[in-house]
Amino acid sequence: MSIATQKLITAEEFFRMPDPPDGSKQELVKGVIVTMPPPGGRHGYCCSRIDRRIGVYVDEKELGSVFTNDTGFVTERDPDTVRGPDVSFWSRKRLPEVPVDYIKIPPDLLVEVVSPSDHYARIQKRIAHYLEKEVRLIWVADPEDRSVTVYRPGQMMVVLGENEILTGEDVLPGFSCRVAELFS
Repeated sequence: MSIATQKLITAEEFFRMPDPPDGSKQELVKGVIVTMPPPGGRHGYCCSRIDRRIGVYVDEKELGSVFTNDTGFVTERDPDTVRGPDVSFWSRKRLPEVPVDYIKIPPDLLVEVVSPSDHYARIQKRIAHYLEKEVRLIWVADPEDRSVTVYRPGQMMVVLGENEILTGEDVLPGFSCRVAELFS
């Protein structure tokens, strides 16, 4: 009996591929392209609000660079994985220049916004992967229940409700906002 093997692609091959004509989001996971449907309006609105809150703060303090639109970063090689968080931040120290292709180091902060099509187990697997790859701070924003779950390597997750204060901790020193501001 013969088993066909799928050809795995590299991050560099993935980068050169055209965008999907239907606007779907793609990531590369262990050399295999994974396609997800485009998220809805509330997801995009929430991503935009978070990007603006973080981006203005980072620009004012000249801390580094903020990215949106699922900017790809390579999380592992051979086989390659390229993830694209909804919003991400790299300090100037870690990323002094913005590359044309995928970023080769993990962000200091990344934000995932929960979509109606997301499943809890898939989100938790993604978060574990990010923490394993040395992302320093992760926020998972849930527009449905208007909360943000905060993850740090080696620490218990913390769920913040809409009336609580979200901070940038040591990753974005001095940054804070009420969780509700990310959703209203």
